[in-house]
Amino acid sequence: MIYRVGIGYDIHRLVKKRKLILGGVELVYPKGLLGHSDADVLIHAICDAILGAMGKSDIGMLFPDTDFKNKGLSSVVILKETDRLMKQAGFRINNIDAVLILEEPKIYKHKNKILESLSGVLGVNKNIINIKAKTQEKLGLIGNKKAIATFAVALLVKEGQR
Repeated sequence: MIYRVGIGYDIHRLVKKRKLILGGVELVYPKGLLGHSDADVLIHAICDAILGAMGKSDIGMLFPDTDFKNKGLSSVVILKETDRLMKQAGFRINNIDAVLILEEPKIYKHKNKILESLSGVLGVNKNIINIKAKTQEKLGLIGNKKAIATFAVALLVKEGQR
């Protein structure tokens, strides 16, 4: 068996007149994340973790913000393409661990819906995906409710010799 680990990170500013989408789920909140796509920091970090574990580039290379066709793109599309590339390379997900860093909204009441969304897109049991939320203790842009960030780690497995 070959085991490969990757880490992903993303941050986006919170602004008015945007939808807040995390893990492919729209949350009711007065602000949303600013970005060329829907700016889903959770999915972006997970995709970069998976791509990193495969030794590939990041989502900015696959879906550049300089390409107009990616404007407003659902991050679920990005996750599906990342999953396709992973499976094409012969890998499968062993587990994903992610931490959302935000002051608001509180994630605990949305966690199950987010896990169901992610596991549905990836075609895996939701028990292999873990999501935690932490605050910035009112420090910096995140602490002042001006941004949300995410770190994610993915462990991939592939049959064969190292």
